[in-house]
Amino acid sequence: MIYTLTLNPALDYRVQVQDFHTGQVNRTSSEQIFAGGKGINVSTILHRLGTETLALGFLAGFTGAAVSLLMKQDGVPQDFIMLPDGNTRINMKLLAQEETEINGRGARISQDSLHLLFEKLDHMQEQDTLVLAGSIPDSLPDTIYCDIMKRYQEKQINFAVDASGTLLKNALAYHPFLIKPNHHELGELFGVKLHRPSEAVRYAQKLQEWGARNILVSMAEKGAVLICEDGEVYQQAAFRGNVISSTGAGDSMLAGFLAAYEKSRNPLQALYLGISAGSASAFSENLASKEQIAELFKKLIKN
Repeated sequence: MIYTLTLNPALDYRVQVQDFHTGQVNRTSSEQIFAGGKGINVSTILHRLGTETLALGFLAGFTGAAVSLLMKQDGVPQDFIMLPDGNTRINMKLLAQEETEINGRGARISQDSLHLLFEKLDHMQEQDTLVLAGSIPDSLPDTIYCDIMKRYQEKQINFAVDASGTLLKNALAYHPFLIKPNHHELGELFGVKLHRPSEAVRYAQKLQEWGARNILVSMAEKGAVLICEDGEVYQQAAFRGNVISSTGAGDSMLAGFLAAYEKSRNPLQALYLGISAGSASAFSENLASKEQIAELFKKLIKN
């Protein structure tokens, strides 16, 4: 089973404005609403690929109810805790001359609610995978991911961490099975900008020295690199195509990787499915379908 944890989910509101101007009334040419949050995206793609998954986390208010409803319509298994106060945040993505994002803060999570989460996590079994993904609300400490890992490390849970900054750095001491920074997030840890896959490999290997076992670095149009705990290094270019939205592409890559690895334990096959899922979502208005992912995956296998 692959569990995902989204501590700060969102209702994603994506609008297209043909000719956007600040300080004026602008009218949209299209509008879309999605259930958002890294862990939710990962569970959605896992579900579409036929991999057993359960999405965990916190929802609140009418926006949280909308997130849950959208997931139910998509058939994604979920077991969220409904917070008594506040609302799940709304994240806006403005698609105009450039992509602009405005992200909300999120509802407050109390210690009682956090205790309920641990009761759900207690049901994990040995060798299950737990994806710790995305940002956290201000009400939680930036040690929350490593606190969770410390609590369940004796269960031999495979932790996959998709976070940035202190959240990611703190988690490395507990030797996560996989981390998935993008090249910007990887560079920020070392105060550098990474432009080439070879640079990403060099700095990712430093994270192995700090405790990470396997590292998948997404690099947008340049694809991804995978540094395995046995020392093997793989690189795969991204597919060329019309990028409609980058939202969820990295999450889709992580989901594709985990789905394939869960089935085959083959890191190269996992990288191929990860690249296929990430590219397929980038070429879609929403997260990719199983058929879109399979079409790209077949091209890699043939080559």
